[in-house]
Amino acid sequence: MVDSRSSSRAEIRVLDLFSGAGGLSAGLSAESNRFKTLRAIEHDSAAAATYAENHDPETVFAGGIEHWLKSEETPEADVVIGGPPCQGFSALGKQEQLDERNQLWLRYAETIRKAKPKYFVLENVPQFLTSVQLARFKRQCQPSQRLGAYTFQAMVLNAADYGAAQVRKRVILIGHHRDLPFPGFPTATHAKVEDATHAEWRTLGDVLDGLRPAVTDIDPPDRTIEFGDTLLPGAFKTSELHLTRHYEPLSIKRFRHIPADGNRFDIPKKLLAECWKKHKSGSGDVMGRLNFGKPSVTIRTEFFKPEKGRYLHPTEHRALTHHEAARIQGFADDYKWVGSKVAIARQIGNAVPIPLAQALGAHLVSALDAQ
Repeated sequence: MVDSRSSSRAEIRVLDLFSGAGGLSAGLSAESNRFKTLRAIEHDSAAAATYAENHDPETVFAGGIEHWLKSEETPEADVVIGGPPCQGFSALGKQEQLDERNQLWLRYAETIRKAKPKYFVLENVPQFLTSVQLARFKRQCQPSQRLGAYTFQAMVLNAADYGAAQVRKRVILIGHHRDLPFPGFPTATHAKVEDATHAEWRTLGDVLDGLRPAVTDIDPPDRTIEFGDTLLPGAFKTSELHLTRHYEPLSIKRFRHIPADGNRFDIPKKLLAECWKKHKSGSGDVMGRLNFGKPSVTIRTEFFKPEKGRYLHPTEHRALTHHEAARIQGFADDYKWVGSKVAIARQIGNAVPIPLAQALGAHLVSALDAQ
């Protein structure tokens, strides 16, 4: 039976698994100071260091979840958050049942069983709804199985509907102990078109306001920190990462022909590489330009490469900077980052948008206080 003690002042104990740079924890903390993270588990040293710079460093376990489970006693928690990496099922046609990454789901289930939370929450890519892992997880939650005390529901939510300036559709899974009612999903606060109950989606212009458009700096400050027994670049505030990259003159010429909402198909044939001339179909987001009047597309881990998606600045002939991408994800200008530019981009792209995390935090507080 789950301990039903709860009050408006009760501390909410959290385990943050696969914590990354701390987007979920940052959103929960922004919603309420009642959330207390007991342990944040992250195997990537740069991401773990970023988490430690912005949250209680004593909570960080810099290592794999399997090592943590073997080396420490799992504390009981009210809420478990965080989703195992999605790479194990992003290409379902190549699924390997013994993929090492698939085993992380077993460790995730083991943590829930040991921590005995009231609720657990995870975010993952839309393909998760049809993944092998979700089917296995459902079986784990059958009454006769190791997670038989729990059940869950999952659905796709759009971060733009919760105040993020980004159309980012992700599966949100909310699990609960069978002694408690399912809390539902957080109510959307924003919509594509404003109405009586929703504000209009936030736009790039809203979140990038005040940032200088012209960027010439390429490298972050020459600075390192010691994390464990490793020296890593950083820590850098978000505001120190308004950095571009070197572009060849031909790339600049191509960018100049792409209008807001345009893409590689707007580039004159004379400026196209031979392979592009023959490739007249495919994604319209490649070499795409964003629009100040709309939300961004999903910020991924390689947002600094125009050839990877619709990541050209609305008016400048460059891709988004790390500062801009972090703002789109909802991170504050004083949030600190550790790692190389590539490592930090990966942390930004993998993070849960802060506004969505904050909405989930408010929802959990209401559910816990209703007990």
